[in-house]
Amino acid sequence: MSSNIIVESCSVDSEEGVKLHTRIFKPRNEEVSSDDGDLVIVLVHPFSLLGGCQALLKGIASELASKGFKAVTFDTRGAGKSTGRATLTGFAEVKDVVAVCRWLCENVGAHRILLVGSSAGAPIAGSAVEQVEQVVGYVSLGYPFGLMASILFGRHHKAILSSPTPKLFVMGTQDGFTSVNQLKKKLKSAVGRTETHLIEGVSHFQMEGPEYDSQVTDIIRNFISSL
Repeated sequence: MSSNIIVESCSVDSEEGVKLHTRIFKPRNEEVSSDDGDLVIVLVHPFSLLGGCQALLKGIASELASKGFKAVTFDTRGAGKSTGRATLTGFAEVKDVVAVCRWLCENVGAHRILLVGSSAGAPIAGSAVEQVEQVVGYVSLGYPFGLMASILFGRHHKAILSSPTPKLFVMGTQDGFTSVNQLKKKLKSAVGRTETHLIEGVSHFQMEGPEYDSQVTDIIRNFISSL
């Protein structure tokens, strides 16, 4: 991990007495902080029932911090070191996202929040967008819009598609859960500013891998600069 960043661990209380293991990544030298000093990027990890945890987003969070941003990862309920039990459809996990965002507003001075969800974390984060007034933007990394994934996460779609919050959907063109046509068809009903960024020839799990952390970080930074 880069020596020019600091990582702090803490515990955040969610609903039902759940304790969420949380990490805050920030620049060691406050002087190199980005112009978005009051912006915090909250990253929501992939499906915990398939092994998803905050460690999968450590690379992106570290790169964002090294570029001057505050980035936050956390284990949703039942994942990693967090207490509680994971759910199949992710609706209880939405409460965890909201709890972390509110904690950051109260304790870290997060006046603006960018929510970034990876894989199943994308629908979960999307359902939290309108529940936190400080959220100014949303980035999806491989949103599972496809038919099979929609059996689990379909009830989350409306929340983000009907939100006026600026949205960016990043996806590999070889994503096994969502085809490019499925993505375009879904986004036709989206409200407000909605953008896509397709990474040519990349699969769903490839994009989750560390070799794409730098590229994804740059995409997120470009989106932030446009907000």
